[in-house]
Amino acid sequence: MLNGGASVAKALVADAWPISYVQQPHWLGQSMQFFKSSGVRLAFVDHRPVGQDRREPILLVHGFASNHAVNWANTLWIKTLNDAGRRVIALDNRGHGESEKLYEPSDYATVNMAGDARALMDYVGLERADVMGYSMGARITAFLTLRHPDRVRSAILGGLGHHLVHGAGLPLGIADAMEAPALQSLVDPQERMFRAFAEATRSDLRAMAACIRGSRQTLTEAEVASIECPVLVAIGTKDTVAGDPRQLASLFPHGHVLDIPNRDHNLAVGDRVYKQGVLEFLATRS
Repeated sequence: MLNGGASVAKALVADAWPISYVQQPHWLGQSMQFFKSSGVRLAFVDHRPVGQDRREPILLVHGFASNHAVNWANTLWIKTLNDAGRRVIALDNRGHGESEKLYEPSDYATVNMAGDARALMDYVGLERADVMGYSMGARITAFLTLRHPDRVRSAILGGLGHHLVHGAGLPLGIADAMEAPALQSLVDPQERMFRAFAEATRSDLRAMAACIRGSRQTLTEAEVASIECPVLVAIGTKDTVAGDPRQLASLFPHGHVLDIPNRDHNLAVGDRVYKQGVLEFLATRS
């Protein structure tokens, strides 16, 4: 992208995400590992606590156009969970970060990405784990929990409310925005923001367009009601993307809601209230 375009993208991202969220940490890349899921080469990190290990690992699944570093390292989630004595495994979803890029929408079906998460658990030897996903990652987490209930101790759905059931994720126009000739040509504010974010995270724009078009599956109310493990639905009170948290949480047999005050979809992910609420949930869930 031209320098002028880069400046526009940086300014737009700064308005919605702290710049520290999208800067790549050099220290984390040194611990990158790789495995294959159904022939797709995927990247992940595996961070063990420095002190006492609670032996309650957690798997983290990031959102659209993000990666494990932007979603979980720069926001200090990995440090927070490690400091609480938890082993943290976080992957780059297919098409994202250091993982293999794919360009057919069908490659990004949510069941495929949930399968990647399960394959990673197999690869690192996790029989069972808590799983936290944000936005698209929360949708993946829900599908993983539904299809493999014996592998998920508890599920934390960040940035996703009733749109898991009554909605299909981000608007399709965002896929078109990924394929636009330049950020400056876009008019819709949400499309401009996600395009700017994708550029800031150095995402493959063609892969991102395919991802939006392919990962639009929902669950039925009956499927959600069949998920028996404890579930925390955590959403910013100013989030206009996720859908209602209480409407979704009420469908789970053991659903809980965490309001993240005065945060929108973008800023909620690194919020202290979110972190503290998750730690309390993990400490008390049965």
